Amino acid sequence: MALKDRFSAEQWGQVAQIPFLAGFAVTAADPGGLVGAVQESAAMARVLQARSGASDTGTLAASIAEEIKTSEGRDAIRAGMKELIKGRKPSEASTEAVARLKDALAVVASVAPGELPAIKTLVHETAQGVAEAAKEGGFMGFGGEKVSESERKTLADIDAVLKDVGGMA
Repeated sequence: MALKDRFSAEQWGQVAQIPFLAGFAVTAADPGGLVGAVQESAAMARVLQARSGASDTGTLAASIAEEIKTSEGRDAIRAGMKELIKGRKPSEASTEAVARLKDALAVVASVAPGELPAIKTLVHETAQGVAEAAKEGGFMGFGGEKVSESERKTLADIDAVLKDVGGMA
């Protein structure tokens, strides 16, 4: 039985969004311009690509990475993210993304608890990678800071969720 098959369709929809929720929460915490958004999206893609490697085959992280390789998977994740954003200011969407991340991690903890440590690592790597991908503030690449105060707060919120769900991260 594949790991994905342990989850109901609704649960899998939540679980498949986990890295996107982590990355989006950080991005929405301090939205920058187009270049920053592209850099942050690329950072998230690098983490997911690394998880779809041969050494992770059969893990939940690899299953999530494989899900986004299918058009159905991408469409479902995109729909979930659109629903998350709809009618919310970026800071509200960031807060909601962290709440949904907590719910999705709780699903993993109840259905596939052995996979939780690796998924927590995926969440941490994704959020940290996105936060460090682009300078915030500054002008034309000069000045600014690597991780903004809003991003640091969101990273702390995510770390708190990681500790809260299923014990220590």
